[in-house]
Amino acid sequence: MNQPDSQPENLDRDALEARQLQRLQHLLKEVSASNPFWQQKWNAAGVEIDSIQSLADLQKLPITTKAELVEDHLSNAPYGTNLTYPVETYTRMHQTSGTTGSPMRWLDTKDSWDWFGECWAQIYRMVGLHPEDRLFFPFSFGPFVGFWAAFEGATRRGNFCLAGGGMGSEARLKMILDNKITAVCCTPTYALRLAEVAEAENIDLAGSRVRALVVAGEPGGNIEATKQRIGQGWGARVFDHWGMTEIGALGIEPLENPGGLNILETECIPEIVNPETLEPVERGAQGELLITNLGRVGSPLIRYRTGDLVCEDTTPCPSGRSLLRLKGGILGRADDMVIIRGNNVFPSSLEAILRTFDQVAEYRIEVRTIRAMQHMKIELEPVESISTMDQQKQIINEVSHAIKDRLNFNAEVTTVAPGALPRFELKGKRFFKID
Repeated sequence: MNQPDSQPENLDRDALEARQLQRLQHLLKEVSASNPFWQQKWNAAGVEIDSIQSLADLQKLPITTKAELVEDHLSNAPYGTNLTYPVETYTRMHQTSGTTGSPMRWLDTKDSWDWFGECWAQIYRMVGLHPEDRLFFPFSFGPFVGFWAAFEGATRRGNFCLAGGGMGSEARLKMILDNKITAVCCTPTYALRLAEVAEAENIDLAGSRVRALVVAGEPGGNIEATKQRIGQGWGARVFDHWGMTEIGALGIEPLENPGGLNILETECIPEIVNPETLEPVERGAQGELLITNLGRVGSPLIRYRTGDLVCEDTTPCPSGRSLLRLKGGILGRADDMVIIRGNNVFPSSLEAILRTFDQVAEYRIEVRTIRAMQHMKIELEPVESISTMDQQKQIINEVSHAIKDRLNFNAEVTTVAPGALPRFELKGKRFFKID
C-alpha cells in the first residue's frame, strides 16, 4: 500500500523505513550542530553521530529519561537546553501537566508546530473524519498542550472547529447541539462528565449528531468498560489517542482496529524494551515504549523513555497499514504499578472493573503502607438512585467480590455521599499513593 506523502500513514514497510532513516539522519545532523542538550549527552556517551547509518544503529545512542529533562529545565530555567535554534525563533510554548513530576515548559518553532498539526491530520484520517465534520473542543486553552494542536490541525484541514473554553458543562452541551457538532476531542473523564450532566438535565446526548469522540490524556480510552460507558452516553464511537506534551501526538486507535493503537511511525521511531535491562524485547512481548520523534527538530526527543508499558500486536492490521500496532493500547505506566498481596496492580486494571458498575458515578483510590504491607482503600460515589444503606452495602459487596475475583486481593471498599468526589475537566486524578 505505497501511497504518496499526502497520506504517509499508508506507506508500505520499506517506504516507511526509508522515510524514517532519511528524517532521522537529517534530525541528528541538525541537533548535533547546535543543540546543547544533545551535544553534551552524546559527547559524554562517546557517540559519533556519523556512525548512525541505519535504523538499527539508533541503538548506539543513549536512552533519555524524564528525570534528565526535569533536571535540565531546573538547572537552565525556564526552557532547558534542548533547543536546536536561537530562542527567538520559537513561536509556541506549552507546559506538561506534571502528572509524573515537575511541569516542564516546551518550546516549538513554526516548523515543529506545523509537524504537530500534520500528526493530527493523519490521526483524523485514520479515525474516518472528513473535512465536512464539525469539531468541538470542550476545555480551556491554557498552557497545557491538551488539544491545542488537534484544534489547529483540524482548522488547517478545513474543518469547522469550536473552542469551548470559559464555560460550564451545560453551556458546552448546548454549543454541541446548537452547532450540529459531529466529533468531540476531550479526556475520557470529561466525556463521562458531560454525559453525566446531560442525563441530569434531560439532554438527549445520544440523539445528537456527534458520531465520534477522540479521547486522550489519561487511561480510559483503551479500557473497554470506560469506552462502553462513554459510547452509550453519547451514542458515538470512541477512539483512543496517545501522545505527550514533550513528544507530540503519535498514537491513535484506527477506525478498522477497535481496541488497538497504531503508532505514527511516519513521524517517529518507536522501540519496545525491557524496563530493567533496556534491551529490545521479542516481538509480541510486553515492554516499555521508547520514542524518537522525527519532525520536532527544534526540541526533539531521541530514545525517550515514555514509562508506558505496551505489547506489539504482530498480526496484520485490518486497515492494511504497516504501522506498529499495540495490542490493547497503553497497558499501564511502570511507575504507577503497586504490589498488593503479591499482585502487580495498575490503576487501569481497577478502572476496568469499576466502570462496569453503572451504580458507580465516580471513585477514588488510596494506597498506603500499613504494617509493612500495601493497603488499598477505594471510595465509591454511587449514583443518586443508590440512596439506602442496603443498596450501598450491596454495591460495596459486589465491587469487593469483583476485585477479589479479577485481581486476587481484598481491598477496603467504602461509599461516600453523592457529589463528594471531584469532577474534572482535563485529566482526572483518582489514584493516590500515600507515604
